[in-house]
Amino acid sequence: MIKGFQGTSLLDFPGRVASLLFWGGCNLTCPFCHNPALVLEPGEFPDLDREPRLADLAGRAPFIDGVGISGGEPTLDPTLADWLTAVKALGLAVKLDTNGLRPDVLARLLEQKLVDCLAIDLKTAPGRYGELHRSPVPLGALATTIKLALAAPVAVEFRTTCVPGIVDAPEVHALGQLIRGASRWALQQYHPAPALDPAWRERTPYPAAKFVELADIAREYVGDVIIRGA
Repeated sequence: MIKGFQGTSLLDFPGRVASLLFWGGCNLTCPFCHNPALVLEPGEFPDLDREPRLADLAGRAPFIDGVGISGGEPTLDPTLADWLTAVKALGLAVKLDTNGLRPDVLARLLEQKLVDCLAIDLKTAPGRYGELHRSPVPLGALATTIKLALAAPVAVEFRTTCVPGIVDAPEVHALGQLIRGASRWALQQYHPAPALDPAWRERTPYPAAKFVELADIAREYVGDVIIRGA
């Protein structure tokens, strides 16, 4: 269920201003996660009532272009489609952030035209996803989501946080082979301070020169590669 609300911000909607809603709970426990409380202790945050949030968004509708849906992992919420239907009824675009492990949910949302912009987090090479969770990760689900996204009639951005120790040249090559021909791939800087695992807060982020190297590799597979935060 929705746990947080950010009134107005610049998001990854190209050239748009949006409000941001946060969902609690996740089907990964990435040691470098920057929202660890939403993953580990979602019950510590009160659920935000739907109607007041929708009323707030309606009031902001003249000044914003859309709503970003993030987490945690929003696709775990069985009421997500109802939320998005209500947001779309306000005339607002929807951007969904997801780790791609619920392709069944994503397929339904796309079929119902409830998503206008899709951002899929690619954490590391598929063979290393087992390092991101305390139980097995369904890699077939990720592959299905990538296939859906590459064919989706909406704006799609794949993005990878370049975390030292789990994302380097071999991982970028492996991911690039999966998303070859995608419209956009964003490589993002790692910010260690909020990491879920305290040990990962000691990792030094890559310097700008390393991002240039990784971006050059990524461009072998995706034409539009952007760097954020480096």
